[in-house]
Amino acid sequence: MRTPPLPANSAVSDAQIQQSAWRALLAAVAAARELPELNLLNERRAAAPADAPFGIDAAGARVPLPRERASAWLVRDAAAGWVLGPAAPAAARALLELYAPLCAASAHRPLTIAHLGQSLDGHIATGSGDSYYVTGPANVTHLHRLRALCDAVVVGAGTVECDDPLLTVRHVVGANPTRVILDPQRRLGVKRRVFAADAPTILVCADGVSSGGAHGRAEIVAVPLHDGKLDLAALLGVLHARGLHAVLVEGGGATVSRFLEAGLLDRVQIAIAPLVTGSGRRGLSLPARDKIAECLRPQHRVFTMGGDVLFDCDLRASAAPPSADAGSVARVL
Repeated sequence: MRTPPLPANSAVSDAQIQQSAWRALLAAVAAARELPELNLLNERRAAAPADAPFGIDAAGARVPLPRERASAWLVRDAAAGWVLGPAAPAAARALLELYAPLCAASAHRPLTIAHLGQSLDGHIATGSGDSYYVTGPANVTHLHRLRALCDAVVVGAGTVECDDPLLTVRHVVGANPTRVILDPQRRLGVKRRVFAADAPTILVCADGVSSGGAHGRAEIVAVPLHDGKLDLAALLGVLHARGLHAVLVEGGGATVSRFLEAGLLDRVQIAIAPLVTGSGRRGLSLPARDKIAECLRPQHRVFTMGGDVLFDCDLRASAAPPSADAGSVARVL
């Protein structure tokens, strides 16, 4: 399904601009995946520098820079990946700013991002496991966008048991990612929806539990254990070797926490809903630190999604010091 380019010489709605922004982002993802091949081709032909800059316009087409810079909505930067171009309209800027950092993943620059949606009191589900839905429709759409921009989506067996998710792209235009289910002891039944034919699926088990074969429509892959749990660094190595360089860790809280504690996440996003559950299943759960100075305080950006607030944290950037602007107040909504 291809969205037509913006009409010329006519009034354009914000919805059309958002569609064009999404098209530009998908084109940026495709371009980043092809960069190693493009660079090699350029080197062989000596036609252009291997890192020749280019941009993406409203139609999702690549435009050479600097000659056509004025038409670029996104610009490829060798160091930063993708940044906003001069032609990006105001109605598209928030969408482009949110997702552009996620669109540069490649064999030379893999990306692992996690997302959790939680209540004000830090829970991703009630005590009974009900999480439908903690966050609102806008954040659900955001989650589908993350899936569309990534090559693989990872969840633990507990999430599959509680939610029986599809882990496909349904609310936005885009391709389904490869589903990666972490089930060390292969306890999940084959009737779970992730083991159907909707998308490529990998069931990850511990070495010695099962190797080769299939589980429903899912391929079985064995990964070694480390301290009695799946070796997540080894898992990422397996995924990268298969060309799955942009990895979304979607849940649950224990799985995201393990990736974070192992230092394997490049970014983590936490959407906070105006909801109080009283008790329930925790989102992040990490070993305690004795002092605030020892705690993680990442560089971050803040976006609103309907009634939810999203913290987009860059875990590879330098630690952010507390703000020195004492007493300042700004209303966001």
